[in-house]
Amino acid sequence: MSILWEKSPAWRWLVGRTRDSKPFFFTFAALCGVVPGVVGYGVMQLTSSRNDKLEAHLRSNARPETTMMGQINRERLAEFLGEIQRKENTNDRYVAALKGETLTRKRYERIQPVPQQAAQENAKDQKATQENAKAK
Repeated sequence: MSILWEKSPAWRWLVGRTRDSKPFFFTFAALCGVVPGVVGYGVMQLTSSRNDKLEAHLRSNARPETTMMGQINRERLAEFLGEIQRKENTNDRYVAALKGETLTRKRYERIQPVPQQAAQENAKDQKATQENAKAK
């Protein structure tokens, strides 16, 4: 910043005005926040398309994986919002995630451990990786 201070009289004027005048400082700060916000909002409005025909066309040409993931995400969100509406304790969801468990394999069943077969394969993979690292 010292380069700006030494070389630019406009920068020195701006710093001096914002330091000496609170109304100028707040006006400048508001402009720095409002102007980019208005420009961003305008760009989003210009670039977003709410054309129903286009949306229907894109949905009809979607890959099966994309459609399936959308359906799964809707189901998970509905389950989570249902739990919140029923005021259930959802802390076990976070505890399970920290333990590497999931709550979504079987519907309506809360905590489910990772299957033993997958855990054993993970252990074998880790051992192989460690042995390869030692060999190098």
